[in-house]
Amino acid sequence: MDSTDGLIGRIRELEGAAAPLEPNSEERRTMRESVIAHCERFLSRLPSARAFESNSGPAAELADHPPAESAAGLDDLLQLFRRSVEDTGLKASSPGHVAYIPGGGLYASALGDYLAAVTDEYAGVRFAGPGAVEMESLLLRWMADLVSYPASARGNLASGGSIANLIAIVAAREAHALRSADIPKAVVYLTGQAHHSLEKALRIAGLGECVLRRIATDSCHRMVPMALQRAIAADRAAGLRPWLVLAAAGSTDVGAIDPLEPIGRIAAAEKLWYHVDAAYGGFFLLCPSVRERLRGLELSDSLVMDPHKSLFLPYGLGAVLVRDGAILARAHDYRASYMQDAVANAPGADSPADLSPELSKHFRGPRLWLPLLLYGMAPFRACLEEKLLLTRYFHERVRSMGFEVGPEPELTVSTYRWLPEHGDPDEFNQALVRAIHQDGRVFVSSTRVGGVYFLRLAVLSFRTHLQTIELTLRVVGEKVAELEAAARQA
Repeated sequence: MDSTDGLIGRIRELEGAAAPLEPNSEERRTMRESVIAHCERFLSRLPSARAFESNSGPAAELADHPPAESAAGLDDLLQLFRRSVEDTGLKASSPGHVAYIPGGGLYASALGDYLAAVTDEYAGVRFAGPGAVEMESLLLRWMADLVSYPASARGNLASGGSIANLIAIVAAREAHALRSADIPKAVVYLTGQAHHSLEKALRIAGLGECVLRRIATDSCHRMVPMALQRAIAADRAAGLRPWLVLAAAGSTDVGAIDPLEPIGRIAAAEKLWYHVDAAYGGFFLLCPSVRERLRGLELSDSLVMDPHKSLFLPYGLGAVLVRDGAILARAHDYRASYMQDAVANAPGADSPADLSPELSKHFRGPRLWLPLLLYGMAPFRACLEEKLLLTRYFHERVRSMGFEVGPEPELTVSTYRWLPEHGDPDEFNQALVRAIHQDGRVFVSSTRVGGVYFLRLAVLSFRTHLQTIELTLRVVGEKVAELEAAARQA
């Protein structure tokens, strides 16, 4: 009895010590108001803040504040967050972020994440979270309908395009029953514009020894279908095993859209798995001006689309769709005794854990569901169309300023470079990028196309409007003038 009393006493003691983890209503209100006020200050200064802060030194301050036994004040922590996180590096939420394919940061999406975190709904297994799973299934069905996939299609909401591509590659491997002995002769067809996550996915999936066949591209960096056809024929004649075609619907470097329909017909005729990386370009199906260029997405066996790119959500949401959902389920099949209740109570019902590597799965659905239903599709469509026109406007203006430009933009990426009066063009444009970054008002990126150094403009933030593009043109022009003047004086 004494032992039991002592145990109960210790339990109650520990319960009291853990009590701060469950704040009461008034404490929650105080905390919430502090965080909301902090976020409002962040958003109010965002339009005039630098898009890039080259000094990353303040980030090191975080190391001076590791978790400790003693509690810290919320206001002090929010100030530390501002100094070390918000005020360093690239502001992904800035309208001046016109560099990488940006995430967005829709406020309604943040509210969706708040709902998901506070309710802590489990989205991995239908039995445990039927509403959470149904919401994500609804969103995936909406995407499947958007690309005209059949009712058999299944998918998964992943953390982004990289994991989504990995899930698709694993499904393709299982569909073609590739075994270790087959891999050295298995051929993957792609172009130099393919996203690096695809090659990474192949390695992670145990397919690193596959033959990677780089297919020729046209002057706009799009795969040449006849070159693909010839490569497949040559590989078959050489005793190899063609099995996978990787196409792009909006390449990261230049925004190129491969000829999806001809490639799809070739893949079907040759019985190859056809995967399209539409992480960037897929949701431009919402735009009548682009829809025709995306014809052929429906022929793919799998594809990825990233809502955190062209639906302007915060980072952390990509989607994979597989035309034959049974293949996706087979590729990710598992058994566990402790999960037997879930199987018994939801027989034959798809769960995200059945269709991806994740079992402990964040409830990602609300961050997309809430803004889509709250605003309707019209604002998203208008915003995408605006970004297409802004990119075209920049491309024309920067060409008129004397820059050498890449192909006419198919989506919202424009490539350009300055040919200096003297010296190496690559070195000059590298210095130009550094000067723009040091200035910080806007943030642009660079790439190499055919070995040549180019600057990139990627217009996809929902906060980027004509004013930002005019500012970008002004900053770029100013820095070219400064660098040319310095070179003349040297």
